[in-house]
Amino acid sequence: MPTDLFAQALNGLSYGVLLFLLSVGLTLIFGMLDVVNLAHGSFYMLGAYAGLALIAATGNFWLSLALAPVSVGIIGAAVERSCLRPLYRRGPLDQVLLTFGLIYVFEDLVKWIWGGRIRSIPTPDLFSGSVTLLGATIPSYRVFVIGFGLVMALALWLLIERTRLGAIIRAGVFDAEMSAGMGINVSRVFTLVFAFGAALAGLSGVIAGPIQSAYPPMGASILIPALIVVAVGGLGSLKGSLAGSLVIGQAETFGKAWLPGASMLIIYVVMAAILLFRPQGFFGRALK
Repeated sequence: MPTDLFAQALNGLSYGVLLFLLSVGLTLIFGMLDVVNLAHGSFYMLGAYAGLALIAATGNFWLSLALAPVSVGIIGAAVERSCLRPLYRRGPLDQVLLTFGLIYVFEDLVKWIWGGRIRSIPTPDLFSGSVTLLGATIPSYRVFVIGFGLVMALALWLLIERTRLGAIIRAGVFDAEMSAGMGINVSRVFTLVFAFGAALAGLSGVIAGPIQSAYPPMGASILIPALIVVAVGGLGSLKGSLAGSLVIGQAETFGKAWLPGASMLIIYVVMAAILLFRPQGFFGRALK
């Protein structure tokens, strides 16, 4: 029994770091641009399919891992400049309707190009085996995902907390109008943050491909857990995204193992319990 618990905890940790890579971009976009980007899950889906196409073309998983997020980030920048920018001064309902519509646009584009069947991204040969940890046999790729996600979390923390660019992003999240008054090109920063968030979602999609495969509705199905992570962790908070992702990842993984028919209910209960005591989430600023 303890071995099974440890194996499930590792599965939850690997799922949690995938949620982190997806949700950290969403929380920065939400916190800085005040945009409810319901299409963020679509960038996750596009990353998986871009990785699939690049692997088919090059036969190299690691090259696709580097290039697919860049292509998704470019798409994200184009979406921000062409579709979302005209709506910044309008109500949130317009943004919700637009980004909700983009979910179907991207999903239909994927079906048109790749078809609707489930496609599997091959596991890289380096991590095709399994390892034994404390008596539990774990696919080595999941161990790689955990390590990669935690390294990315550290790299993002250093970027946000220790660089000038990170200071600009944090200032924009805290008060975009004040940042503009200090001479920062907020429009350019908005595009950069949106593209960066989309690229991270695309990266998460490539990493998740060997575990969850690629299929058109995958972006919509991952969106709800990502939004829950944002709510639990707190708007605009990097460490909140990490903490929320790990908590929700464990809750959903153990929920699927113990109560398969109520796994989504469990993460809603966890979210409600946390927000009951901290309405702003773990590390978010107090809501106005």
